Amino acid sequence: MSQTHTQTPSAIHRFAIATAGSTILLLMAGALVTSNDAADSVPDWPLAYGKIIPPLVGGIRYEYAHRVAAFLVAVLTTILAVWLARVEKRAFVRRLGWSALGLVIAQALLGALRVHFGHPPLVATIHATVAQVFFITTICLALVTSEWWQRNLPLLDDGGSPRLRSLALWTTIAITVQLILGAGFRHGAFGILPHIVGAVILIGFVVVTGRTVRKRFGGVSDLRRGVVLLHATFGTQFLLGIAAYWAVAQAIEEVQPTMPYVIITVTHVLVGALTLASSVILTLACFRRIRPVASVAVIADTDAPPLPSRAARSGSSKA
Repeated sequence: MSQTHTQTPSAIHRFAIATAGSTILLLMAGALVTSNDAADSVPDWPLAYGKIIPPLVGGIRYEYAHRVAAFLVAVLTTILAVWLARVEKRAFVRRLGWSALGLVIAQALLGALRVHFGHPPLVATIHATVAQVFFITTICLALVTSEWWQRNLPLLDDGGSPRLRSLALWTTIAITVQLILGAGFRHGAFGILPHIVGAVILIGFVVVTGRTVRKRFGGVSDLRRGVVLLHATFGTQFLLGIAAYWAVAQAIEEVQPTMPYVIITVTHVLVGALTLASSVILTLACFRRIRPVASVAVIADTDAPPLPSRAARSGSSKA
């Protein structure tokens, strides 16, 4: 049995999970702002109509709730980054904590930019993209501070092609691009066609990744659970995408956003983020459990019989 060498206190791991969970609420608050056409409800920042608490009417409720959620997440992220800097022994985890803090600060500045310079589609799309990057950063922190990650887990060899580590990583990148295309459509940067094409391409990535795991590592529960989670979230997201397309078509003639439109589109955004998180978890599990290609080559070379010495070759040629 593998022994456990836990370096990070379990309290930090639980706090990282709480930070990631609060980020989901922040994403929901942001999606509610967009789906309710409330992005321009508050004309100033950081105050709202010159007050700490503005009149909570109309779209102001959604915009203000988004700001409050962002402030809470920023506080949690600051605590987590400082905590990791003080007690975490692994340098890459400390850097990841500071990266999360940098992202949440950048996200706040982008929010201020949207308020003071209107609501241009490009800034809104970047704002939504950074939100997703920040979310998966918190997911990474929650995973690398876990007891599972810090175990002495046996490494596996992947002799197939393409390598599962690379395939999982490209699937995560493809999902990220798909979310950017979705954000661009929601904020008016471009039409829906790129998002639809991206969904079709993404089906191939998810299916091939899942089949590769089952074929090569079907007995590895860590990887198999990751595939189940990815397929469940992606399948739900694909169905929600169809429902969202219908809701958008139905709401075109409406003066105000309808309740079905708001519910479906917000859920679509949230499950999209969870799909990306699932792919990130699977990718990190692959990198944690599967030996890199270079290591496999070194092991294979070590197992090979040694070459004869020059003297031995010389003697055999004279014979």
